[in-house]
Amino acid sequence: MAAGAALTGVKVLGRQIFAAQRNWSCVSRRAASTIFKASDLQIELNKHPKEKPEVSALVFGKTFTDHMLTVEWSSEKGWSKPHIKPFQNLSLHPASSSLHYSIELFEGMKAYRGEDNRVRLFRPMLNMERMHRTALRTTLPAFDKAELLECLRKLIEIDQDWVPRSNTASLYIRPTFISTEPSLGVAKPNHALLYIIVGPVGPYFPTGGFNPISLLADPQYVRAWIGGVGNCKFGGNYGPTIYVQQEAAKEGCQQVLWLYGDDHQVTEAGTMNFFLYWINEHGEEELLTPPLNGLILPGVTRHSLLDLAREWGAFKVSERTVTMPDVVKGLQENRVKEIFGAGTACVVCPVNNILYNGSKYPIPTMENGPDIAKRFLKELTDIQYGRTPSDWGYLV
Repeated sequence: MAAGAALTGVKVLGRQIFAAQRNWSCVSRRAASTIFKASDLQIELNKHPKEKPEVSALVFGKTFTDHMLTVEWSSEKGWSKPHIKPFQNLSLHPASSSLHYSIELFEGMKAYRGEDNRVRLFRPMLNMERMHRTALRTTLPAFDKAELLECLRKLIEIDQDWVPRSNTASLYIRPTFISTEPSLGVAKPNHALLYIIVGPVGPYFPTGGFNPISLLADPQYVRAWIGGVGNCKFGGNYGPTIYVQQEAAKEGCQQVLWLYGDDHQVTEAGTMNFFLYWINEHGEEELLTPPLNGLILPGVTRHSLLDLAREWGAFKVSERTVTMPDVVKGLQENRVKEIFGAGTACVVCPVNNILYNGSKYPIPTMENGPDIAKRFLKELTDIQYGRTPSDWGYLV
């Protein structure tokens, strides 16, 4: 009896040990596949490099470099090894849920060639962090932000000859993350593809340079809402705006000033964050931008302008709600000094008029220098192009 009991105990213990080892093995495999590593990069160089265009001929988003980065993911195998390969088309199943349900996201970044001929990224970890937050919101898998940044750095290093030798041009970087789930079911994807494409760009707006734009502020159109995903960089936030952009063009405006709520809160200016420099209701000199309440994208340029302004200490800096009636009243009382948008693509873009409720309101931005917008543009681009040493510049 004792021997039989002992044998039974050994068998039970053996099964427990085997189960524990098996579970640990599964945990280890899962842990190993939850990230991809830049040290595992597989590189295939393009044997037929393309001819690089002249800087003067660049049109935003139309030209791409010789290489791209891809990393595949599945719920079964986790992350595959990252690849840098010749720029090429993607092959997608027709039922891929990114095509049907917008389970996808993207980022926008730039690389700059400095006067010292060194290539720099601008605060890239802020983009990595925003991309990671957006991925979790759309049920795409998590990734290691530092490893993705290192993969990106290597891609730029390989294609660094594509970074324009110009202080008015740069290399635009488009990290993209899509569901490749081959199913028409509305569900969390089991397959995904993360990829990065890059290309040289000149000015974002056709008017080029530091030229002012006009805005249509029509309360019947809404870009985002409280509880939605206006703070995420989803393609679904941008596609529906194209129609409104066309309506703005019919009214002689170049971009849309997005409003929200019955009180017509100002949110974003086109694809840019909105900035108002004025004398506020209390007689204070103030730089004002809408708060991060879920309605607007937390832009890297926005973040940087606020950091610079607070470092200057020359005026009040606020992140709070402002309405179009507030802006109109400020204009009527001659308290508005400058209005401008800010974003990666344009950096800083002045506004010279707003069409609101059938009335056109001239903005005195250009009449006032525009001192603040120009100062922001100079200090930011000095950092981006390496003229001013800063830890915001990330050397490639």
